[in-house]
Amino acid sequence: MRLLASNIRTFLLALILGVAVWVSAVSAADPDVVRTYPHSIPIEIVSQDPTLVLTNDIPTTMEVTLRAPQSVWETLTNHEKAVRAILDLSGLGAGEHTVNLQVQVDPDARPTQIVLSNPKSVTIDLESFKSKPLDISLSLTGQPAAGYQAGEATVTERQVTISGPQSLVDKAVGARVAINLDGVRESIANEPVPVQIVNAKNEVIKGLTVNPEAVKANIPVSQQSGYRDLAVRVVVNGQQAPGYRLEKISVFPLVVTVVSKDPALVNSLPGVVDTQPLDLQDAKEDISTRLALDLPDGVTLIGPQTVQVQVSITPIQNSIKLSNLPIKVIGVAEGLTATTFPDSVVVIISGPVPVLETLTAQDVTVTVDVTGMGVGDYQLEPKVDTPNNVSFDSILPGTVEVVLSIPGTATPTPFPTQTQKP
Repeated sequence: MRLLASNIRTFLLALILGVAVWVSAVSAADPDVVRTYPHSIPIEIVSQDPTLVLTNDIPTTMEVTLRAPQSVWETLTNHEKAVRAILDLSGLGAGEHTVNLQVQVDPDARPTQIVLSNPKSVTIDLESFKSKPLDISLSLTGQPAAGYQAGEATVTERQVTISGPQSLVDKAVGARVAINLDGVRESIANEPVPVQIVNAKNEVIKGLTVNPEAVKANIPVSQQSGYRDLAVRVVVNGQQAPGYRLEKISVFPLVVTVVSKDPALVNSLPGVVDTQPLDLQDAKEDISTRLALDLPDGVTLIGPQTVQVQVSITPIQNSIKLSNLPIKVIGVAEGLTATTFPDSVVVIISGPVPVLETLTAQDVTVTVDVTGMGVGDYQLEPKVDTPNNVSFDSILPGTVEVVLSIPGTATPTPFPTQTQKP
């Protein structure tokens, strides 16, 4: 018996040592890694009593830090829903509760150990669910445009049903449809208007479900006798200055309302009304002015007696070529001389025509900078300086040869370009 007991102890010791060696070998080959799960984990609410409603804001996602072998992390990373966050509300009644979040890991992504979760728990407020009907009332604000009148307003629904937390539903005393008629010139026909739920202070209540959310409103709007809307047409005299372009003429308001004691006189108007003439002769810049309207006797303008006119005038853009512009070398070190091949270039510039017409070759400078360079031959890109409102487009040639030499030494001469005969 002693021999058997000794053998059993030896066997168990060997088994433990073997398991330890195996675990050590496995851990070395596939070490555990502690890392935050890289995907967003949405919080799922389950088993909520359908007669209760959640009334406070809770986090929508959570973060989890896990310990898992390196090979398991590959599975966790490749599957966005390998980890779930469950908020179980089973058995909870009305009131405030603090509930622990349950973290579930996909069986294919195990073994894993939860190291840290944020948040660990959530505080929730549950309240009894309630619904009730409310009558709809119309709230009209503003006035139609001058010369227009609104008829009786109607909506397609007379009642709505609201539902939500009992405390909010109990505060609701009415359903309101608000319509602003300010400046309206046309009838409102089957226009969807949102329903507002209000309390006893006529304040809008948020957080309730409203069915239907909107109703269709109908309000006839008609123009009164003796009134008429006329489009405004700007009358222009003269021509802008040469080299300038008339881009746009705008007027505000586009439409004006006129009135007369004689409805027949108003109805006989052609549908447009002209402004007093706008003089554009030799104009070179934008114009902003107010002009009166040319109305027949007996017809009066409603509102301001002038209209705002905006005129946009811009110089016409063009481009020119300047030939034989000399090249100026700057930054030549003391004791050196500079020679350029070629000694002049062609420059193409663009800008407003009036500016280009007065531009001379002396207004444009072409330079190459050899600061810090010693004796030698260099291929450099010239820099072109132009006056304001003029832009440099291109230069021919794009690079020039600059030879820096000591005075008295031979300066290389480029071979002349041969022209091939056809």
